[in-house]
Amino acid sequence: MSKETAFHPRLTALTDQWMDLFGYWAPSVVTDTREEYRAVRETAGLMDFTMLRKVDIDGPGALEFVNRVVARNVSKLGQGHIAYGPLVDEDGKMVDDCTVMPRGPGRVRFCGANDRDFEIFRAEAEGTEIRVREFTDAMPHLCLQGPSSRQMLQPLANRDLSKGAFPYYTFHEDVEIAGVPIFMTRLGYTAELGYELWVERDRALELWDALIEACEPQGMKVIGMTALDLFRIEGGFIIGGVEYDPSVSPYECGLGWAVSFDKEPLRGRAGLERDRDRSTLRLTSVMLESGGDAASGAPLSVDGDEVGFVTQAVVSPFLDGKTLGLAKVPKPLAQAVGTRVAARVGGEEVAGEIVQHPVYDKERRRAKES
Repeated sequence: MSKETAFHPRLTALTDQWMDLFGYWAPSVVTDTREEYRAVRETAGLMDFTMLRKVDIDGPGALEFVNRVVARNVSKLGQGHIAYGPLVDEDGKMVDDCTVMPRGPGRVRFCGANDRDFEIFRAEAEGTEIRVREFTDAMPHLCLQGPSSRQMLQPLANRDLSKGAFPYYTFHEDVEIAGVPIFMTRLGYTAELGYELWVERDRALELWDALIEACEPQGMKVIGMTALDLFRIEGGFIIGGVEYDPSVSPYECGLGWAVSFDKEPLRGRAGLERDRDRSTLRLTSVMLESGGDAASGAPLSVDGDEVGFVTQAVVSPFLDGKTLGLAKVPKPLAQAVGTRVAARVGGEEVAGEIVQHPVYDKERRRAKES
């Protein structure tokens, strides 16, 4: 059964369109998907991201402990910085894509989207001095994303949110927004400037109300998950259950770059080494002449030979209404921009081509350099 987040009372007053996302109720549409899309690309959008799983790992050698569990080498990650990468099982297959955040000596914060994350950390900590605490519901969080997000937040904040004081992929614990204490990260899922605001549950609605009062008059809109699919596919972001499942390697879903073979131990090393050579599919982007959402899952072919498939497709506003999908194809094709492909959509052949991946701001300048 889907759970309600702390922000559910406010969201139910805005929409009756809901979906399940990682076991929680999430609004699919709040006002209008195109309006929500434009808000994030032009001003800012607010979304409930409480469903992401949160785990604190504390105790002597906590960062070294986490480094033994995740596939990326985070052993030298500095306090206040964030690393993104895969968590894999003992066979090197995907469990989650996640972030690691060192908070100081013996303190690490972890964020993913799978209940297995906590179970893995808890099992690995047995017999050690490491303490593992899951606190997803105790600390709900919102994302404010868009080019005006800093401009909207700065008057409410007790500290400097400028690029120099608060760079991309860092976090701060000493932030107050409208007097509410916040654990704040600078990252997101939209390829725009943006922030995550984690808040104690008993002050969640206070934070929500303050943001609505201050930011809505400036053009901010509350957004749903249908709009989020547009951002993630244009931005090339992956999601569990779509780009990967427990049968998929990090290489196939676009996270091979974050596997660190230069560390010991490396969880799932044998499987990761095997799949580095054997896994032939790679993630890319494909543009189709038509199909829209119905192209999700469509097989792709080149000159009549099936080569891969679309993971999820949308009608992309950035591409003026053309169908855009994330897709898995053989590695040489993934990098062959302009290669003509055909998708089988509803029994019909739809023409398309491999395009730049991701199609929207490939270098992440809007998110990093703003």
